[in-house]
Amino acid sequence: MAETPYQTALIVGAGHGLSAALARVFARDGMRVALAARDIAKLAPLCAETGARAFACDAVDPAQVAALFAAVDGAIGAPEVVVYNASARARGPVAELVPAEVERALMVSAYAGFLVAREAVIRMQPKAHGAVLFTGASASVKGHPLSAPFAMGKFALRGLAQSMARELAPQGIHVAHFVIDGAIRNPGRVEPPDKPDSMLDPAAIAATYLNVLHQPRSAWTWEVELRPWVERF
Repeated sequence: MAETPYQTALIVGAGHGLSAALARVFARDGMRVALAARDIAKLAPLCAETGARAFACDAVDPAQVAALFAAVDGAIGAPEVVVYNASARARGPVAELVPAEVERALMVSAYAGFLVAREAVIRMQPKAHGAVLFTGASASVKGHPLSAPFAMGKFALRGLAQSMARELAPQGIHVAHFVIDGAIRNPGRVEPPDKPDSMLDPAAIAATYLNVLHQPRSAWTWEVELRPWVERF
């Protein structure tokens, strides 16, 4: 694989699963990595492992998002790759959902994605260079029972990604959306022995994100679906 055209990366919504795998693969590819989360204490081991820098941010707050990007600019340089990996859920029958919890789910899953993308694009447009990657889910394309708020948020995030891809690709900015259709393996959740590889390996997902970043501009993709063999289309 050729050397990545990007030198700096910011992952918003960082934790121990997919975002940790992304931090590792980006760092191995030579990028300087920043991680953002509301609770950054949990990120200390990952920062020690990858050399990443951690920044506290509640991504639904425009002022905090602006401050995050300013801090990252100063610490590692303006991020050339920005990954929005945060989401929130409110589960239950529609008639029993709490409006405030639904509002929070939509704010985290979609509105905050817009705030992060906006700050990223402000920095990328003058250089005609950069990539914005959004982590979606099966709920991005199909609503499930008892999960309306999650589907609402993920549908909105997918719409944002699609609109941005069409607007910004001609300006040299690669926008891509990843439909993660299935459960992601993590230290506290693994597949049963009789169903090997029935959960998504976060390292394998991260490898696909990196492959998208290496795509030549003549053949950019705006969306990738990833699913284990047990999931139905």
